[in-house]
Amino acid sequence: MFTIRDPRAAQLARELAARRQTTMTAAVIGALESELRREKEKRTLAQRLHDITRRAAEMAGPNRRELTKDEIDALWGQ
Repeated sequence: MFTIRDPRAAQLARELAARRQTTMTAAVIGALESELRREKEKRTLAQRLHDITRRAAEMAGPNRRELTKDEIDALWGQ
């Protein structure tokens, strides 16, 4: 049995359950799983910048061509 005693938490769980057309328990479990997945995948800004810099260098190639604005925007959206 899962009981939510906090009125705000209960309201949020009801709203999420309604939007997902599921039970409050399933909505809470789904939300918690999603947040845990996000926490596990979280990277620091330094890690993201390192990855973006590395990918930009790979895209520029050995002759170090300039990247287009679209290529740069795509790197930030990874």
